[in-house]
Amino acid sequence: MQTGQEELQRLNAGLVSQLQGLQIENKQLKQKVQFLLLRMFGRKSEKIDPRQLELLLKGLAVEDPPPDNDPPPSLPAPPRKPRETSKPRIPANLPTENEVIIPAEVEKNPQAYKCIGEEITEELDVDPARYFKRRIIRRKYVSKVDKEQAPIVAPLKPRLIEGGYAGVGLLTDIILKKYVDHLPLHRQERILRTRHGIELSRKTMCDWVGKVADWLRPVYSQLQKELTGSGYLQVDETPVRYCGNDGGGSSLGYLWAYHHPGADVLFEWHTSRAAKCLNKMLGEFAGTVQSDGYAAYKMYARQNERIVLAGCWAHARRKIFEAQEEAPGLAGWLLNQVGLLYRIESEMRKRQAGPHLRAAIRCASSSMILARIQDVLRKKLPEHLPQSRMGLAIGYALAHWKQLERFRDDGRLEIDNNLVENAIRPTALGKKNWLFFGAPDAGQRSAIIYTLLESCRRRGISQRDYLLDVLTRLPAMKITEVSELTPARWIAARHAARKAA
Repeated sequence: MQTGQEELQRLNAGLVSQLQGLQIENKQLKQKVQFLLLRMFGRKSEKIDPRQLELLLKGLAVEDPPPDNDPPPSLPAPPRKPRETSKPRIPANLPTENEVIIPAEVEKNPQAYKCIGEEITEELDVDPARYFKRRIIRRKYVSKVDKEQAPIVAPLKPRLIEGGYAGVGLLTDIILKKYVDHLPLHRQERILRTRHGIELSRKTMCDWVGKVADWLRPVYSQLQKELTGSGYLQVDETPVRYCGNDGGGSSLGYLWAYHHPGADVLFEWHTSRAAKCLNKMLGEFAGTVQSDGYAAYKMYARQNERIVLAGCWAHARRKIFEAQEEAPGLAGWLLNQVGLLYRIESEMRKRQAGPHLRAAIRCASSSMILARIQDVLRKKLPEHLPQSRMGLAIGYALAHWKQLERFRDDGRLEIDNNLVENAIRPTALGKKNWLFFGAPDAGQRSAIIYTLLESCRRRGISQRDYLLDVLTRLPAMKITEVSELTPARWIAARHAARKAA
């Protein structure tokens, strides 16, 4: 009898243990589904009730939840922001065409009427892109005095593509449509043929894009030198697929982005994500590198004593945000504390604080917040499973704590890596349209063009004006003069010329 009871107790204990394991697994699966819904549909998906989620997974119809009897607590109204003056919908500097409409009675007998005013209706209109053929005529002359002298003709100005028929305006248009408007070359080919009757193959355009990148390479190298000597870089990488040289399938490569806040952006192309890819840009670099928690950066910093790593609070905050469903109280408190850090940063931006003032304010205000966050993270770590959402968030923050608090002592540093992530966004939008690079070496050509276009955008420079001017001047310039064509020096020269005029 005793043996039977012991057997039942062992069986019951096993079933209880199995039930607890299934409950934990079920909870984690629900969190993963909720996380995927949040990623796919945004914050509205956070409000989905777990019971609704179960019905959705079973393919059943879901009814709206009954309204609560108690009204929600009223929240204080947020302070009103000062109303910003809206920009005019039609810029004042646009070319203007006037269309005057006169009443029919006045047209029949103009002498009988006197104009006392006018009513004006404005429209914004557009003419389709105009393609034209430019004929460069170089006339030949012979001497009237010396009959033996050979005919003379003016030399042709240096051109980007010798022997080709592409003008600088056309090349600029193709580049901007591909890299700014995200219009792949095969679509540009179809538009030229169907709307303008121009037969221009994508292969020809691809060759032209490659030659433009080769012309811009010295300017790119000058930017690389300037960023290498900046002492502070933000780094991130984004995956892009590329076709192999043999034409068999595609592989995954990466565009690495380097950014100095307030300055330029530089992209590099590599067919891997290994730490050795950093050597090309950071081999001669000494200073602070700010990045996410990817292991390659830590590995590279260990081998290079000249480099100090800084962390990204946006990544730490994101992991806490994703753990809200699992531990709402702790996650809410942590997000509130991180929000205080960002509020301090926002106030300093409004005051246009310099590096020394930023370091002083952070030391006085942010230090206490960082100490509170670290203390709570250490205390709460044992309470959460290592692979749970909150366990992963706490583990990430504590593992990178030295890097995360480095911005406190260095006023040059930003609190996060968002600026370089924003610089990568145009490439992410582009690859949704052109999908992949056509060859391994095509990646670096695109990196050169993205570098200059994104640097222009960050400095408020018209990308079209910059390319038209630079591509016109490059063929006739010496290599020692190319350094004057970086976006920063180009716009400075423009401003100086306007002041002189």
